[in-house]
Amino acid sequence: MTKSQAWVHALRLRTLPLSLSGIILGSFIAKYNGHWDILIFVLSLLTTVLFQILSNLANDLGDSLKGTDNAQRIGPMRSVQSGLISVKEMKIAVISCAISSMFSAAALIYFGTKELPSELIYFYGALAIACILAAITYTIGKRAYGYNGLGDIMVFIFFGIVSVMGVYPLYAKTIDWTLLLPASCIGLLSSAVLNLNNMRDIKNDADSGKRTLVVLMGSNLAKLYHSLIVIGALVCQIIFISNTDHVGAWIGIIPGIILLLHVRKVMATKDPKEYDSELKKVALSTFGIAVLTSIGLLVF
Repeated sequence: MTKSQAWVHALRLRTLPLSLSGIILGSFIAKYNGHWDILIFVLSLLTTVLFQILSNLANDLGDSLKGTDNAQRIGPMRSVQSGLISVKEMKIAVISCAISSMFSAAALIYFGTKELPSELIYFYGALAIACILAAITYTIGKRAYGYNGLGDIMVFIFFGIVSVMGVYPLYAKTIDWTLLLPASCIGLLSSAVLNLNNMRDIKNDADSGKRTLVVLMGSNLAKLYHSLIVIGALVCQIIFISNTDHVGAWIGIIPGIILLLHVRKVMATKDPKEYDSELKKVALSTFGIAVLTSIGLLVF
């Protein structure tokens, strides 16, 4: 692997569809309800991509510094771990990405909050800072929350609630609490991706002092937890779609078939290495739910 390839690998581009799911769903629900602004949509996508890349780079750095990325880790080798990218270079990349994220978020807030009360403008500013800090402190710092069993709840909040419900008022200029259902769907499935990752790495995480929720619960409870959050996500989306009275939106449930088969596979899995291939299924199914629900609402 060349240095350029190591940087591309560090970006972890395969994580982007999952991070974009909430923005896509929240944006096109807004369009379905008669609210749209292409500039806000583009800036929302850009800001989310930068937040996700920032999280990926910081995670690569943090786990390497803490020794969690080592020869015993089952997942693909990280860029700093490989030695192709130095700690100093990754620190510079994290800082640069954080600054870029801040500018992108500022532009989004400027154009998206023009008709909102000043209190909400300050709220979105604080939310942007919280997103940047959450992306960095997942694995970096003495109190990294990813090392203390809080990763799942933070992913649920930022990938689901903040993403779907946060973007909607930028279009509609009002809050729609019914979006808690699709936001919970995306948030729960995003947490399922993290849970799979942690189930795969349970032994190495435990040995490295990374107290993920899986390490705290143990493998058997983690499987049950995984099944519940995946099924819970599908229930949330089914209830939301049934309340729209829009028949076309039901195509958004099609990826649920893949997810139910996935749950069956997870419950029967004995070797943690087998979880790695399941990560893509959940991530792409989440993206599929967002895209297909949006298409169903707008086209059919």
